[in-house]
Amino acid sequence: MPSEMDESLARHRAALLARGGPFELATIARFGTELPLFANAPPSLGHYFARWCAEYGDRCFLVDGQVRLSFAETHAAARALAGGLIERHGVKPGDRIGLAARNSANWIVAFMAILMAGGCASLLNGWWTGEELAEGVALAECTLVLADPQRAARLGCGGHDAQVLAFSHDAMPAAGFAAIAAGPGTSTPLPEVGPDDLATILFTSGSTGRAKGVVSDHRAVLQAVLNFAAQSLMTLGHMTDRGEEPKDPPCALLAVPLFHVTGEAPLLLQSFLLGRRLVLQPKWDPLEAMRLMNWKMTMAVEAGELTGAQAGAAKSYGTETHIFVQRKLTGILGAAGRIRPESPGAVLYGQIEQLSRQGIVNTFGGGVNEVLRDMVAVQGLGLPRVKRA
Repeated sequence: MPSEMDESLARHRAALLARGGPFELATIARFGTELPLFANAPPSLGHYFARWCAEYGDRCFLVDGQVRLSFAETHAAARALAGGLIERHGVKPGDRIGLAARNSANWIVAFMAILMAGGCASLLNGWWTGEELAEGVALAECTLVLADPQRAARLGCGGHDAQVLAFSHDAMPAAGFAAIAAGPGTSTPLPEVGPDDLATILFTSGSTGRAKGVVSDHRAVLQAVLNFAAQSLMTLGHMTDRGEEPKDPPCALLAVPLFHVTGEAPLLLQSFLLGRRLVLQPKWDPLEAMRLMNWKMTMAVEAGELTGAQAGAAKSYGTETHIFVQRKLTGILGAAGRIRPESPGAVLYGQIEQLSRQGIVNTFGGGVNEVLRDMVAVQGLGLPRVKRA
């Protein structure tokens, strides 16, 4: 039997998809059949960036260490770099342009610029070795690769024919891309890109063989992004009906690599439409994430807006982090990490062994985390409360 939440979400979905609605459906002939698609999708990702960066303008978009960029500043930086890629490096529509770097604000600017210049953004796995990167570049037939210094050094070993252009992190885009596209770049005309033009090449994991490149056109990427956005707006409508709509603009801590489809589509690309701020880390750091969550909770306390769901999420993540640290240290210490406090030979005062016992209380058999997750589910997500024996 549908719950109240199921019925609420269904109502909001119907309103979004209805004729004249923001996510009105149409059909397109593909593979010998008619497939549904969002009728109001923009023709390309470049149009999508322009639309939503203009909508949110001065709202903060990217937080990357000391670097802060609004939506408008991010789009302006990408526009300048796109012009530079065309004018200085001869990028033409359809060229495969590799992107090999860790997460950063300048990774996002580079990604946008490649697409706005008419290129196909080939998102190379930043964890690959030099040989693997060269194989990906050759497989995608990249003519250029934009890379940070670490990946540029790996690519310097050869095995590919692409020109490697290095850019830096931890700097505003004008400085980070100075060696690639110095000058205004904004006066260079950009090509007209449409839904059938190639947009991205993402790579499979390679867990059962060599990684393979998966090609998507602009239509495919945008349809996927709008699908995620429709689900988010359904949930927002449900929360608004309950008087629980967020008081602040949305914000997400980026916990996955941008070269992965999860980082690229539901996190990065959806954020343009939602007006969502992204907080980036050079590498996922669970302890730094916990610190940021605690600061957020402290701000909510000061504003008198802390909810049980917020506190429960922070506490649950904290106890999971304790287990993460305990397992890492036990792996380093070996048997010495299992000696109890005040026992002969106890290392670090026996705290690691004590953490292992606390982990059981926190997580198993009706432990702390089980209760906290219920608080998050019921108070934060509006899910029905689970009956317990």
